[in-house]
Amino acid sequence: MKLLISRALPDSVMAAAKARFDVTTRPTTQPMSHDECVAALREQDIVLPTLGDAFTARAFAEAGTPRCRLLANFGVGYNHIDVGAARAAGVAVTNTPGAVTDATADVALTLMLMTARRAGEGERLVRVGGWQGWHPTQMLGLHVTGKTVGIVGMGRIGQAIAKRCHYGFGMDVVFYNRSPKPVDLPARQLATLAEVMAAADAVIVAVPGGAETHHLLDAEAFAAMQRHAIFVNIARGDVVDEAALIAALRAGQLAGAGLDVYEFEPAVPDALKAIENVVLLPHLGTAALEVREAMGRMALDNCIAQAEGRALPNPV
Repeated sequence: MKLLISRALPDSVMAAAKARFDVTTRPTTQPMSHDECVAALREQDIVLPTLGDAFTARAFAEAGTPRCRLLANFGVGYNHIDVGAARAAGVAVTNTPGAVTDATADVALTLMLMTARRAGEGERLVRVGGWQGWHPTQMLGLHVTGKTVGIVGMGRIGQAIAKRCHYGFGMDVVFYNRSPKPVDLPARQLATLAEVMAAADAVIVAVPGGAETHHLLDAEAFAAMQRHAIFVNIARGDVVDEAALIAALRAGQLAGAGLDVYEFEPAVPDALKAIENVVLLPHLGTAALEVREAMGRMALDNCIAQAEGRALPNPV
């Protein structure tokens, strides 16, 4: 069967794929264009896409009756795929849940600590030769131990973040979730997003992307935050109204932000880069070799199940 891998995966995954399929790999790290998506639906049996490969309703419409029967997404987030249009066209969609949970939660904690303790500012100060030595009031930040963390989205990743915060730093956990969510750690679900934003010393966003969460974090949400609080996003860029975040930071409505994702990724507004109390990472959430290998193996397991006519392990 013909398998298109939209961007090269770790060597061990590529070798396993080539041992099982007739593999085509695009020679670029950039997302697939609309025309490439249409051609892939028409010409491939299975496509293994990833972040930014926009399989839209328009792409499915132009593909007609697709040869492709499966989009085996590399990643847990699949908001770049119109799942409804895929199902209507007879194309299944899978993802890679579980494989990304701990790595993404680790990056959330990285950003929380870097932002709270002003690590990005300090690193830049040292690099430009501006550090003149230790003194008692130098670069004072937020001490996170014993503070309150607000988690927006209490799925696998949100719970992994909450456990790290509570058991690692003694933080109280409050959270907002669109439906009632029992969890196996001390945490309180609050009724509204505004309540979580107001209660927390650090807010961490871990909701899935998509139409239902687009601009969930807007000007109203940021206005509810405490002025000493920090904001972290490791979810999808467009769950945040980036212009509203920039305005809130400029107005001092919050103390800082740590971002791994951006609304119009990979574009990062110059206005955001110019704000000193912001930590900016280049979407490093799952960027560890063993994690990317695990994601690749999970995506490939879905491909093999499709080829063998078995139930898909991770349908969405």
